[in-house]
Amino acid sequence: MKRLVAGAAALAAAGLGVARWAASRGRVPSAAKDPLESSRWLGITINRPPDEVAPGGHLPEPLGRMDAEVRMNRAPGDRGTELYARPRAQRAGADAVLARLRGGEDPRTEIRTALRETKSLLETGDVLRSDEEMETTRPTLPGKVLDMALGRAAEGGRL
Repeated sequence: MKRLVAGAAALAAAGLGVARWAASRGRVPSAAKDPLESSRWLGITINRPPDEVAPGGHLPEPLGRMDAEVRMNRAPGDRGTELYARPRAQRAGADAVLARLRGGEDPRTEIRTALRETKSLLETGDVLRSDEEMETTRPTLPGKVLDMALGRAAEGGRL
């Protein structure tokens, strides 16, 4: 039994070491890999016809308040509406990459969040959010990881 516990502890310590090593290497943001990334369109498919997505040509509130170029298309196979957006004001090339690396600010993050909120609002009638107040009796490592993931969930990833 002692061997099992010692083996599990050693395995956990090795896993933690590998995780810290991987985190310390630092990831190169996608904008640094591709300078044109900031000018590409972000798109989502909303399960509603175009006249419900933008009645009278007015965009829903999450996208309406953004300074973004927006375009709409019918989704293939009559499966709703494709909605695309990208920031209007953009820095080009190396300037944009350096600005994002220094400040961590990416205007596409706000556009991505607005697209997600728009999709949620149009399909469900409400902007769905994860539970922000998750209380436990004591802070744990998995709880901290979960809190960090929930805090950054709307910023990146696939739409």
